[in-house]
Amino acid sequence: MPRKLLRRYLPADEALRAHPHLRVLGARLHDPNLWHLNRRSVAGGLAVGLFVAFLPIVGQMPLAALVALLLRVNLPIAVVGVWLTNPLTMGPIFLFAYHVGAAILGTHEAAVPFEVSFRWLGSELGAVWRPLLLGCLICGTVSSAAGYAGARILWRLHVLRAWRGRRRPVG
Repeated sequence: MPRKLLRRYLPADEALRAHPHLRVLGARLHDPNLWHLNRRSVAGGLAVGLFVAFLPIVGQMPLAALVALLLRVNLPIAVVGVWLTNPLTMGPIFLFAYHVGAAILGTHEAAVPFEVSFRWLGSELGAVWRPLLLGCLICGTVSSAAGYAGARILWRLHVLRAWRGRRRPVG
C-alpha cells in the first residue's frame, strides 16, 4: 500500500503527545498499532470505519476513534472510513438500509413523507426505526467484512507485485 503517501498526512507522534486535548487518553493513544501502516491495522481500521458509517447516529467519527482505540487498529483509517456517509450519500445509504431491513423483517414498507423537523422525528421515526436499524446493522456488517477482506487482499497483491519486481534481473 502507499505507506509514504499515508505517512505524509498522518500526524507525528510528538505532536499528538503535546496536544492538550488528547492527554486525557494517556498512553493508550500512543499504542503503535493505532498509527502503524500494516495489513492487519489498516484492514481493521477500514472495517471499523465502514461499520460505524452505517450506524444512524450523530458522532460517528468519535465512535470510530473509540472503537479503533479499543480494538487497537489504525485510528486515522477508521475515522476516514466513516466519511462514506456524508451529507450527499447519507440519504441513499440509509434508504437502502431501510429497504434491506424491511425485506428481512417482512414488513410493509411505509411511505413516510420526510420532513426535517423534531415533530416528524417524534411521530414518524417510530414507524421506521426497526427496519432501519436492522438494515443498518446488516449493511454495516457486510460492508465491514468486505472492506476488511478487500484491504487484506489488495495489500497482499501489492506485496506480491513488489516481490516479483525485485526478482527481475536488471539490464
